[in-house]
Amino acid sequence: MTAPAQAPAVAPVKTPPTKRPSALRTLAGQLSRLWLAVLLVAVWEITCRAIGDAYFPPPSEIVRAMYELWFSGPADRLFLTTDAIDDFRPSLTHVFGGWLIAAVVGVALGLVIGRFRALGDFLDPVLQFGRSIPPPTLIPFFIVVLDLGAQMQVTTIVFGVVWPVLLNTIDGVRTVDTLQLETAKVFGITGLSRLRRIVLPAAAPKIFAGLRVSLGFALILMVISELIGSTSGIGARLISAQRSFDMAEMWAGIMLLGILGCLINGAFVLVERRLLAWHGGARRLDDT
Repeated sequence: MTAPAQAPAVAPVKTPPTKRPSALRTLAGQLSRLWLAVLLVAVWEITCRAIGDAYFPPPSEIVRAMYELWFSGPADRLFLTTDAIDDFRPSLTHVFGGWLIAAVVGVALGLVIGRFRALGDFLDPVLQFGRSIPPPTLIPFFIVVLDLGAQMQVTTIVFGVVWPVLLNTIDGVRTVDTLQLETAKVFGITGLSRLRRIVLPAAAPKIFAGLRVSLGFALILMVISELIGSTSGIGARLISAQRSFDMAEMWAGIMLLGILGCLINGAFVLVERRLLAWHGGARRLDDT
């Protein structure tokens, strides 16, 4: 009997590497989705002009008020007016100052609490109670203790912003693969070296998620604190326009806050993608 013929070996099919979209193509894709925003603005303009209500000015009047108030300055100051500098400087200082303080405190405490599970279980009721307190309700207390001014506003932002960073850091540290920690221990990687090379990279995606959420909270709390206890800043400008019944200026402040929030979030996403590019590559390798 003749031996059965062996089937020819089949060469493995190599899948071509996935190409990441270029920045130009990504920008084109984003711009192609702006048609809905343009349509909504057009409907807003037509509707407001048809109604003729002084409380709801059309977008064209809002943009004109925004330009005259903040962006009609000289070119050597990037077209910013004196009012723009007086409004933007304190608001942005409070937002980023409070956010940075909360980020440092939240990440540092989160790393400690996350590494020691017994400590985390002991402090969990306190943490859950603290995160449940609405930060605006503490503004009267902060005014009594710290008086009106920048300290009260930054403290309000720090208290409201620290919780997403802290809890996300704790969760990220606790989800570090035990096998990685044991392997690092076998190779003599301990202490700060293990924290820097193993724990922080593994927890980084959740830490950045908490930082991104906290940025939105910081902007909201900045406005609330300036509405209540400030004579400068975008929030103070809003309440001043409301008291003088200047609806175009009031809506200009609201639109400015929306644009500012989008710009801050977009800048943070770009930084996050660059710093966590290795994480996206690792996930694509795991999926293959």
